[in-house]
Amino acid sequence: MKKEFAVIGLGRFGGSIVRELAEEGMEVMAIDTKEDRVNEFSMIASHAVMGDTTDESVLKGLGIRNFDHVIVAIGDNIQASILTTLMLKELGVKHITVKAQNDYHEKVLLKIGADTVVHPERDMGKRIAHKMVSNSVLDYLELSDEHSIVEIVAGGALIGHTILELDIRAKYGINIVAIKRGNDINVSPQANEVILQNDVLIVIGADSDIHRFQKKVMND
Repeated sequence: MKKEFAVIGLGRFGGSIVRELAEEGMEVMAIDTKEDRVNEFSMIASHAVMGDTTDESVLKGLGIRNFDHVIVAIGDNIQASILTTLMLKELGVKHITVKAQNDYHEKVLLKIGADTVVHPERDMGKRIAHKMVSNSVLDYLELSDEHSIVEIVAGGALIGHTILELDIRAKYGINIVAIKRGNDINVSPQANEVILQNDVLIVIGADSDIHRFQKKVMND
Protein backbone atom coordinates (compact mmCIF):
# COMPACT_ATOMS: atom_id res chain seq x y z
CA MET A 1 0.00 0.00 0.00
CA LYS A 2 1.46 3.35 -1.09
CA LYS A 3 2.06 6.01 1.50
CA GLU A 4 0.62 9.45 0.82
CA PHE A 5 2.85 12.48 1.27
CA ALA A 6 2.28 16.21 1.20
CA VAL A 7 5.15 18.66 0.71
CA ILE A 8 4.56 22.28 1.69
CA GLY A 9 7.03 24.70 0.11
CA LEU A 10 8.49 23.98 -3.32
CA GLY A 11 11.89 25.64 -3.12
CA ARG A 12 15.08 23.66 -3.77
CA PHE A 13 14.67 21.44 -0.69
CA GLY A 14 10.94 20.80 -0.97
CA GLY A 15 11.11 20.47 -4.73
CA SER A 16 13.83 17.82 -4.56
CA ILE A 17 11.75 15.83 -2.06
CA VAL A 18 8.72 15.95 -4.37
CA ARG A 19 10.80 14.72 -7.31
CA GLU A 20 12.34 11.84 -5.34
CA LEU A 21 9.00 10.74 -3.88
CA ALA A 22 7.40 10.84 -7.32
CA GLU A 23 10.24 8.79 -8.81
CA GLU A 24 9.70 6.24 -6.03
CA GLY A 25 6.10 5.93 -7.16
CA MET A 26 4.61 7.59 -4.08
CA GLU A 27 1.44 9.65 -4.00
CA VAL A 28 2.57 13.20 -3.29
CA MET A 29 0.73 16.50 -3.10
CA ALA A 30 2.91 19.56 -3.74
CA ILE A 31 1.76 22.82 -2.10
CA ASP A 32 3.09 26.36 -2.44
CA THR A 33 1.85 29.95 -2.31
CA LYS A 34 3.48 30.80 -5.65
CA GLU A 35 1.69 29.90 -8.86
CA ASP A 36 4.85 29.45 -10.95
CA ARG A 37 6.21 26.83 -8.55
CA VAL A 38 2.90 24.98 -8.46
CA ASN A 39 2.81 24.95 -12.27
CA GLU A 40 6.37 23.59 -12.36
CA PHE A 41 5.38 20.57 -10.28
CA SER A 42 1.95 19.96 -11.79
CA MET A 43 3.38 17.26 -14.08
CA ILE A 44 5.65 15.76 -11.40
CA ALA A 45 3.51 15.45 -8.27
CA SER A 46 0.25 13.52 -8.06
CA HIS A 47 -1.42 16.84 -7.24
CA ALA A 48 0.01 20.36 -7.18
CA VAL A 49 -2.03 23.09 -5.52
CA MET A 50 -1.60 26.73 -4.60
CA GLY A 51 -2.54 27.61 -1.05
CA ASP A 52 -1.61 29.44 2.13
CA THR A 53 -0.99 26.72 4.72
CA THR A 54 -1.09 29.21 7.60
CA ASP A 55 -4.85 29.26 6.97
CA GLU A 56 -6.49 26.35 8.79
CA SER A 57 -9.42 26.27 6.37
CA VAL A 58 -7.02 25.72 3.47
CA LEU A 59 -5.40 22.75 5.23
CA LYS A 60 -8.79 21.26 6.03
CA GLY A 61 -9.91 21.77 2.45
CA LEU A 62 -6.88 19.85 1.21
CA GLY A 63 -7.72 16.96 3.54
CA ILE A 64 -4.25 17.26 5.03
CA ARG A 65 -5.01 15.05 8.03
CA ASN A 66 -5.44 12.07 5.68
CA PHE A 67 -1.80 12.13 4.57
CA ASP A 68 0.65 9.68 6.15
CA HIS A 69 3.51 12.19 6.22
CA VAL A 70 3.64 15.94 5.73
CA ILE A 71 6.94 17.70 5.02
CA VAL A 72 7.07 21.44 5.82
CA ALA A 73 9.82 22.81 3.57
CA ILE A 74 8.93 26.49 3.78
CA GLY A 75 11.98 28.61 2.98
CA ASP A 76 12.81 31.82 4.85
CA ASN A 77 9.44 32.53 6.45
CA ILE A 78 9.97 31.08 9.93
CA GLN A 79 6.61 32.37 11.16
CA ALA A 80 4.76 30.56 8.37
CA SER A 81 6.75 27.40 9.08
CA ILE A 82 5.84 27.48 12.78
CA LEU A 83 2.15 28.31 12.22
CA THR A 84 1.82 25.60 9.57
CA THR A 85 3.46 23.01 11.83
CA LEU A 86 1.24 23.97 14.76
CA MET A 87 -1.94 23.60 12.72
CA LEU A 88 -0.81 20.30 11.20
CA LYS A 89 -0.31 18.99 14.72
CA GLU A 90 -3.70 20.25 15.87
CA LEU A 91 -5.36 18.64 12.85
CA GLY A 92 -3.87 15.27 13.81
CA VAL A 93 -1.36 14.67 10.99
CA LYS A 94 0.41 11.36 11.67
CA HIS A 95 4.00 12.41 10.98
CA ILE A 96 5.40 15.90 10.45
CA THR A 97 8.93 16.63 9.20
CA VAL A 98 10.02 20.28 9.16
CA LYS A 99 13.00 22.11 7.69
CA ALA A 100 14.59 24.37 10.32
CA GLN A 101 16.46 27.59 9.55
CA ASN A 102 18.48 27.62 12.78
CA ASP A 103 18.73 26.03 16.24
CA TYR A 104 16.15 28.38 17.79
CA HIS A 105 13.68 27.52 15.05
CA GLU A 106 14.31 23.83 15.74
CA LYS A 107 13.62 24.24 19.48
CA VAL A 108 10.26 25.88 18.76
CA LEU A 109 9.32 23.22 16.19
CA LEU A 110 10.07 20.40 18.60
CA LYS A 111 8.10 22.10 21.39
CA ILE A 112 5.00 22.42 19.23
CA GLY A 113 5.12 18.79 18.13
CA ALA A 114 7.21 18.34 14.98
CA ASP A 115 8.20 14.66 14.76
CA THR A 116 11.40 15.24 12.80
CA VAL A 117 13.40 18.43 12.28
CA VAL A 118 16.06 18.66 9.57
CA HIS A 119 18.83 21.18 8.87
CA PRO A 120 19.75 20.44 5.23
CA GLU A 121 22.23 23.32 4.84
CA ARG A 122 23.96 22.70 8.18
CA ASP A 123 24.12 18.95 7.69
CA MET A 124 25.49 19.25 4.17
CA GLY A 125 28.05 21.75 5.43
CA LYS A 126 29.26 19.26 8.02
CA ARG A 127 29.51 16.48 5.44
CA ILE A 128 31.51 18.64 3.03
CA ALA A 129 33.81 19.88 5.80
CA HIS A 130 34.60 16.34 6.96
CA LYS A 131 35.38 15.29 3.40
CA MET A 132 37.62 18.32 2.81
CA VAL A 133 39.79 17.90 5.91
CA SER A 134 40.48 14.19 5.42
CA ASN A 135 41.57 12.33 2.32
CA SER A 136 40.31 9.08 3.87
CA VAL A 137 36.71 10.21 4.47
CA LEU A 138 34.36 9.69 1.52
CA ASP A 139 31.09 10.48 3.23
CA TYR A 140 29.77 11.43 6.65
CA LEU A 141 26.31 11.17 8.19
CA GLU A 142 25.56 12.61 11.63
CA LEU A 143 23.31 10.38 13.76
CA SER A 144 23.33 12.59 16.86
CA ASP A 145 25.48 15.28 18.45
CA GLU A 146 28.13 12.68 19.29
CA HIS A 147 27.65 9.72 16.94
CA SER A 148 28.04 9.31 13.18
CA ILE A 149 28.30 6.88 10.28
CA VAL A 150 31.40 7.47 8.15
CA GLU A 151 32.78 5.97 4.95
CA ILE A 152 36.57 5.61 5.28
CA VAL A 153 39.05 4.36 2.70
CA ALA A 154 41.08 1.53 4.24
CA GLY A 155 44.69 2.59 4.92
CA GLY A 156 47.96 0.67 4.63
CA ALA A 157 47.99 -0.68 8.17
CA LEU A 158 44.63 -2.37 7.63
CA ILE A 159 45.31 -4.02 4.27
CA GLY A 160 45.68 -7.80 4.34
CA HIS A 161 44.36 -8.19 7.87
CA THR A 162 41.05 -9.65 9.01
CA ILE A 163 38.56 -7.72 11.12
CA LEU A 164 39.31 -10.15 13.95
CA GLU A 165 43.06 -9.50 13.75
CA LEU A 166 42.59 -5.73 13.75
CA ASP A 167 40.25 -5.91 16.76
CA ILE A 168 38.86 -2.48 15.79
CA ARG A 169 35.84 -2.71 18.07
CA ALA A 170 37.94 -3.31 21.19
CA LYS A 171 40.69 -0.84 20.30
CA TYR A 172 38.57 2.04 19.05
CA GLY A 173 35.02 1.37 20.22
CA ILE A 174 33.59 1.54 16.70
CA ASN A 175 31.87 -1.05 14.52
CA ILE A 176 32.39 -1.87 10.85
CA VAL A 177 28.81 -2.27 9.63
CA ALA A 178 29.67 -2.82 5.95
CA ILE A 179 32.53 -3.00 3.46
CA LYS A 180 32.21 -1.56 -0.05
CA ARG A 181 34.37 -3.32 -2.61
CA GLY A 182 33.86 -1.96 -6.10
CA ASN A 183 30.14 -2.26 -6.82
CA ASP A 184 29.57 -4.82 -4.06
CA ILE A 185 28.55 -4.06 -0.49
CA ASN A 186 29.16 -6.65 2.23
CA VAL A 187 26.75 -5.83 5.06
CA SER A 188 27.70 -7.11 8.55
CA PRO A 189 31.04 -8.62 7.42
CA GLN A 190 32.32 -11.67 9.27
CA ALA A 191 35.28 -11.51 11.66
CA ASN A 192 37.44 -13.47 9.16
CA GLU A 193 36.83 -10.94 6.36
CA VAL A 194 40.18 -9.72 4.98
CA ILE A 195 40.42 -6.00 4.22
CA LEU A 196 41.79 -5.33 0.74
CA GLN A 197 43.33 -2.34 -1.03
CA ASN A 198 40.68 0.25 -2.05
CA ASP A 199 38.07 -1.19 0.33
CA VAL A 200 35.73 1.41 1.80
CA LEU A 201 34.80 0.75 5.42
CA ILE A 202 31.42 2.00 6.63
CA VAL A 203 31.88 2.51 10.36
CA ILE A 204 29.54 3.64 13.12
CA GLY A 205 30.44 5.00 16.53
CA ALA A 206 31.17 8.02 18.68
CA ASP A 207 32.76 10.92 16.80
CA SER A 208 35.80 10.93 19.11
CA ASP A 209 36.43 7.21 18.51
CA ILE A 210 35.96 7.53 14.75
CA HIS A 211 38.42 10.44 14.74
CA ARG A 212 41.04 8.34 16.59
CA PHE A 213 40.57 5.49 14.12
CA GLN A 214 40.67 7.87 11.17
CA LYS A 215 44.02 9.32 12.34
CA LYS A 216 45.41 5.78 12.65
CA VAL A 217 44.28 4.95 9.12
CA MET A 218 45.80 8.16 7.72
CA ASN A 219 49.07 7.95 9.66
CA ASP A 220 49.77 4.38 8.63
